[in-house]
Amino acid sequence: MTHAISTGLAPSLIGLATAAFLTLGGSTPAFAQDSVVATLPQDIHFEGPVGAVGLATLYGDPKKAGVFSERVRIPAGFKIMPHWHGETRMAIVLSGTFYYANGDQWDESKFKAYPPGSFLVEPAKISHYAMAKDGEVVLQATSIGPSSTVRIEQAKK
Repeated sequence: MTHAISTGLAPSLIGLATAAFLTLGGSTPAFAQDSVVATLPQDIHFEGPVGAVGLATLYGDPKKAGVFSERVRIPAGFKIMPHWHGETRMAIVLSGTFYYANGDQWDESKFKAYPPGSFLVEPAKISHYAMAKDGEVVLQATSIGPSSTVRIEQAKK
């Protein structure tokens, strides 16, 4: 469940959010609100098939124009094959070690390990792939929709 909390801090939080939004190339109307959006951890529910990546939208709608933020849960051992997104994304590793590399073809030798607290920016149309090698990984990603993902065919071995 998401809660709207009215607070005196809202103007400064909206200012901070507006600055972040402008950095991504947007405009201020998306933040014209008078309350803070807050979601408690126990109210975050991931959607997706068992054993696959789970998504929980925290703010906005990735299918529509505007800012959105979502949690991404990657199960242990899961491989996210090469792909790219049509929009720039910013992500923070919340838990687990996220193995990430750039390129069109899967190559685990190129992985770099990103522990909790790591911050990544994926520019639009940059090919990448990832894995939760050592255990479950949870990321928080923010972008400006509409979101798109283009999968990259892998060379036959």
